[in-house]
Amino acid sequence: MTVYLTRGEMEIMDVVWDRGQASVQDVCDSLHRPLAYTTVMTVLKTLELKRGALRKVKVGRAFVYEPVVSREEVCQTMLGQLQQQLSKLSVKSLVLNLIQSEKVSTEDLAEIKKAISMLEKRS
Repeated sequence: MTVYLTRGEMEIMDVVWDRGQASVQDVCDSLHRPLAYTTVMTVLKTLELKRGALRKVKVGRAFVYEPVVSREEVCQTMLGQLQQQLSKLSVKSLVLNLIQSEKVSTEDLAEIKKAISMLEKRS
């Protein structure tokens, strides 16, 4: 599924992905900046109805939102969009800029090496 998210939507999705499911109040309590309850509710409804990224589930007497798409799927879509915008840069430049600007964990480094090895076998 192709889902494009704004920065604010991504911030709210991060809370839902981390928790597995979240109510409007859960999201409000977990955000790093204060947002009005009604604003969070509106964004959650947009993510559910327009973006197709969430589904609303009744748990007891309350409603919670669950992710329909994974963080990886959304990141893949957004990276694809970014890659199109940065298509003048080489793949090498793009990858080097990404890994040099962030601390790369041992696990991530192993995955990167594995991906490079698979690419080398295809060539």
